[in-house]
Amino acid sequence: MAISLNEKYLKKFLSDSEVDKIWPQVEAAHKTIYEKSGYGNDFLGWVDLPFNYDKEEYERVKAAAKRIRSNSKAVVVIGIGGSYLGARAAIEYIKSPFHNELDKESPDIYFAGNSISPAYLNGIIKLCDGKDLTVITVSKSGTTVEPGIAFRAFRKILNEKYGEAEAKKRIYCVTDKCRGALKKFADEQGFETFVIPDDVGGRYSMFTPGGLLPIAVAGVDIDELMRGAKDAAERYSKCDKDNACYRYAALRNILYRKGRSVEMLVGYEPALLQTAEWFKQLYGESEGKDQKGIFPASAIFSTDLHSLGQYIQDGSKIMFETVLNVENGGDDYYIEKVCGDFDGLNYLADRGMSEVNRKAYEGTVLAHTAGNTPNIIINVPGMSAYDYGCLIYFFEKAAGISGYMLGVNPFDQPGVESYKKNMFALLGKKGFEDMREKLEKELGE
Repeated sequence: MAISLNEKYLKKFLSDSEVDKIWPQVEAAHKTIYEKSGYGNDFLGWVDLPFNYDKEEYERVKAAAKRIRSNSKAVVVIGIGGSYLGARAAIEYIKSPFHNELDKESPDIYFAGNSISPAYLNGIIKLCDGKDLTVITVSKSGTTVEPGIAFRAFRKILNEKYGEAEAKKRIYCVTDKCRGALKKFADEQGFETFVIPDDVGGRYSMFTPGGLLPIAVAGVDIDELMRGAKDAAERYSKCDKDNACYRYAALRNILYRKGRSVEMLVGYEPALLQTAEWFKQLYGESEGKDQKGIFPASAIFSTDLHSLGQYIQDGSKIMFETVLNVENGGDDYYIEKVCGDFDGLNYLADRGMSEVNRKAYEGTVLAHTAGNTPNIIINVPGMSAYDYGCLIYFFEKAAGISGYMLGVNPFDQPGVESYKKNMFALLGKKGFEDMREKLEKELGE
């Protein structure tokens, strides 16, 4: 089964004629992607990646994952950004948010290098204490501060625990093919390396070794993940109005032009939490440019209905919701009748929680659309590796189409560099002396 759209709850907010009117822009975006022109180096390698990935490299990924699973009780994945977030999201969705506690056949997997918090880093170090450890670091350059600090810390731990010779066998680097500080250092030290292709940007790189190696270590069938991505790439390659991916890009742009500048990605499965974080990077970095773009936000219902529900229902009408409706969430839990019915819930007796969750979803969609908040429903068949591969490619392709429709390059992120330069200057990095003096005056130091 495929990813599909339910547009029933959009009828009061937009019409088919509006889709017809905007469709030439969809066609232009499609043409730009497949001609790979118009915006310079657009990192468009992800388009064909499910078909044209390096087969030899892919087999090395599977061999390395098997080796890591056999000799490690803990794995630290170090990185920041797309493939790192993608790996974490895939593991939680396909395996479970409780993967480390429930899967006794796989090593515990911890994610580091995504912050500069000493409390967080020290916590992971303590969790790994006494366990056979492997480190996977993902970075094209090797000079980004957050993952760089974490890599230094865990390389030291490995060297002290195993000695330098054995430690080198427990460090895997996913990086540039031939450039960058990490690639140079890895080659000097003899670490095994894998490549993030030059024409694939970070947030589009889940189907490269940066995402696939940690996902495979967790015990996910990456053949099925890639099969889902491949089928999605074929399904969403034609520019017609039956293409659910292109329709999604069109619908969100129509709503944006009607003043809906915030997209709330909603899921009713807690296992979607990290997927939402990946989604926010994908769309935030791809579209937020030139004073344009839909702001990506997220919520997990029903949990967040008790905090954000009031605003969505009755607050400022600046948003629309994109609801991920997982049609088969796995094993059900059936509610039992309780003597005395002290909590008044016996009317739910002998019913599955999946039914209750679905009625919460249906009731919320009706309430929010009645409250003048548009809802786009994306139906996801299940929680398998295949389903997830389809979903990720769906969102990646839609991000490319939607960005071009907005008139921005969806494959660069120039604004991300601003905070880095300020941070480097304030920390006293060589070459930023003049900037440091200026910034310190602004801070009043």
